[in-house]
Amino acid sequence: MFRRQRGAGSGLRIAARVLISLGPLLAVGGIGYFFTHDQGAIVMSESMEPTYRQGERLVVEVIDADEVRRSDVVLITVPGRYEGRPVLQRVIGVGGDHVVFDGRRIEVNGKHVDEPYPMPGDVGPATGPFDVRVPEGRLFLLGGHRGNSYDSRFFLDEQSGSAAASGVIGRVHEGFAAPAVSGGLGALGVLLTLVGTGPGIGGYVAGRNARRRFTPPRP
Repeated sequence: MFRRQRGAGSGLRIAARVLISLGPLLAVGGIGYFFTHDQGAIVMSESMEPTYRQGERLVVEVIDADEVRRSDVVLITVPGRYEGRPVLQRVIGVGGDHVVFDGRRIEVNGKHVDEPYPMPGDVGPATGPFDVRVPEGRLFLLGGHRGNSYDSRFFLDEQSGSAAASGVIGRVHEGFAAPAVSGGLGALGVLLTLVGTGPGIGGYVAGRNARRRFTPPRP
């Protein structure tokens, strides 16, 4: 009496279907995550040197205005300034902050701000002392290359030089956390698809061999 091996290779085929189905979903999810939460940007000037060089490509995390923090480097549009083009600047003060520059160092709310990022020995225009209170919902912004940055210091008579936080497009990633998430998901999706191909082929071969070994009984 003969029994047909109907289950030969079925486990491999099921595993392959799961992996191959899950792989593209993760890959598409990784790509979707990037385009939903991040966008690319190119540094167009020398104003943020030495932290970011002209021509450098950056990843900008899309955030809401209430997520902006002091020391963030943001891509922002400011109506009436920069010919409507977005600019890259560092947040020194947020709404309600008292920002003071005595000609040598910056204080925010009475506390000295440690600034390791400005261009060393940078001396240039608009470096005179100032004492401002940042209006609510607005940001006080400075470049890194203080001698070559057209920032809040040039607009002190316009709401203390501040810019509306609502104009923030996104925050520059200091590391690779978010790109790693999206890239990792994409890579995992591709890997699962490739891994799933192996069991799928194995299951197909096992099933075919089982059919060849099976000889139906004569009537």
